[in-house]
Amino acid sequence: MNLLFICSRNKWRSLTAETIFQGVGGHEVRSAGTEENARIKVTEGHIGWADIIFAMEKKHVRRLHHKYSDALIGKKLICLHIPDEFEYMNEDLIGLLQSGVDSYI
Repeated sequence: MNLLFICSRNKWRSLTAETIFQGVGGHEVRSAGTEENARIKVTEGHIGWADIIFAMEKKHVRRLHHKYSDALIGKKLICLHIPDEFEYMNEDLIGLLQSGVDSYI
């Protein structure tokens, strides 16, 4: 299964998720951001590749629907409701990611 994690700048939350879930259960994992200055900016190709898309906040869900509505048809898009208050590989962030994602994979 291909998992895509989305946050704003792809520096802390989604990159942490990519790091901790890569290879777990045989899953392929990528991450991207919705903002212009993102480390890796989300593209329609990312959406097409993903089986499940995890967005950190509702604003990311809205941005994806606004820009990639056609590509999202039939895709599973889940909002994890994780605020932008954690740094890369923060222990609390890892716990929130694991508890939010485990029931889907």
